[in-house]
Amino acid sequence: MKKLLLLFTIMLLIVSCKQENKTEQKIAEVPVKEVHIKRFDKIFFKSSPDELPALKKEYPFLFPADTPDEVWVQKMTDPFLKELYTEVQKAYPDLNGLEKDLEQLFQRMRYYYPELKEQPDVITLVSDDLDIKSIYTDNIVLIPLSLYLGRDNRLYEGLDKYQVQNYEPSQILPDIVSSFSNNRVPVPQDRSLLALMVYFGKQLYLKDVLLPDATDADKIGYTQEQIDWSKANEEEIWRYFVDEKILFDNNPKLALRFINPAPFSKFYLEVDKESPGRIGQWMGWQIVRAYMKNNEVTLQDMIQKDAKEIFDNSKYKPKK
Repeated sequence: MKKLLLLFTIMLLIVSCKQENKTEQKIAEVPVKEVHIKRFDKIFFKSSPDELPALKKEYPFLFPADTPDEVWVQKMTDPFLKELYTEVQKAYPDLNGLEKDLEQLFQRMRYYYPELKEQPDVITLVSDDLDIKSIYTDNIVLIPLSLYLGRDNRLYEGLDKYQVQNYEPSQILPDIVSSFSNNRVPVPQDRSLLALMVYFGKQLYLKDVLLPDATDADKIGYTQEQIDWSKANEEEIWRYFVDEKILFDNNPKLALRFINPAPFSKFYLEVDKESPGRIGQWMGWQIVRAYMKNNEVTLQDMIQKDAKEIFDNSKYKPKK
């Protein structure tokens, strides 16, 4: 009996590998243009105030109409922004590797979302706005390179450690996919903890599909130590959610404790400071992964299903 079970498992693995290889071959056949990133970061800081009208004409989407020219002239000479620009040039003298990575990402996006007819232009810039990371639209991708200088860059001193840990070059593509998924994963009407977990789990699963070579740590923005902690404590986390009967609770404080960015998650236990923030997102990711593993369903169909249906059919069991 054991030999038959082993043989059946091996056959399933072989079939699965063949299907994955066929999918990869189809993705490789999707036409995609070479990516040539426009270095607006260089263009802006090498321009003089007299050249501002020409810049506004060429890049109108970067210059809100209600912002007076004096603001942009001040930014051209702002000491901190110029220092950020200098650091960006040190960290990113060229973007050849990023261009190739973006080509592969756009190819996978167009395979899974064939309605994407146009390939967006990619533009880099320098910004001191900490709340806006890489942005994807169907026409333009904006990458503020000043937010990807590496967590140890001296210009990030004084910022929250949990926030700065994601200011790494490896976060550019995951942040682009996060922005991409915002317009494709429907926000749940149900505001229960489970619904929020699965919502972010869907977004993270999109990274599994679109960024297959990225590590789990990069996909969710954890350190490897935080990933290891989450795996080691998965059963205990799940038991806590079940025992406390909070999975179907709509209390908005639960999002603050387990979903939103934070230095750690809040179980109100001694273990709190060892835990990473957003642990609910990580748990939701495991539920969605289990659902996709145990059900024959397309990516788009899964994304449209509600959290309870995904959970009920996921056969999710936390790893011990």
